[in-house]
Amino acid sequence: MQLSLSSMLRPVVCRLAALLCVAGLAVSCLSVDDDRIPYSEVYLTFHTVGDWNIHGIKGDAAACAIYVYQPGGRLRIPASFPYTDLDRTGFGGLLLVNDVLGNTLAYDLACPVEARRDVRLTVPTGELYAECPECKSRYEIYTNYGYPKSGPAATRGYALRRYSVISGGALDYKVVTR
Repeated sequence: MQLSLSSMLRPVVCRLAALLCVAGLAVSCLSVDDDRIPYSEVYLTFHTVGDWNIHGIKGDAAACAIYVYQPGGRLRIPASFPYTDLDRTGFGGLLLVNDVLGNTLAYDLACPVEARRDVRLTVPTGELYAECPECKSRYEIYTNYGYPKSGPAATRGYALRRYSVISGGALDYKVVTR
């Protein structure tokens, strides 16, 4: 019985194709797009521990606060925060959270599916996720760094835009920036 070259290579090619498919699926499951929100300046400063205690996140783990500021005073959330003309709160605003270890994380409030300034995420009372009021996508904000949990964001792989939170320093207690 004589085997042709093509019949000998067929099982190898099939195995290789299957391996590439599995590898492609594994990579696509891990990748998310966290760059859907248009570029916007981000700079919010808590100058002292006192500023943080008054205006920052209350509590340790699983606590959050929302900050939205449009220069000129058109929109100020929270209204009592001492915003200056230098402050910038990103595209849709800032969502600051303390993760399960008590570390402060910052996300843009705009839903990456909607990618609109006026569609802002909410954090339902007592829940551990943020939700878009339009598309109903849910995002893990305390445990998985803004990755999508359900809804169109999970289907499309759209994660929240993250920003940096710098603690300490000579003059400032906490600074949120790009």
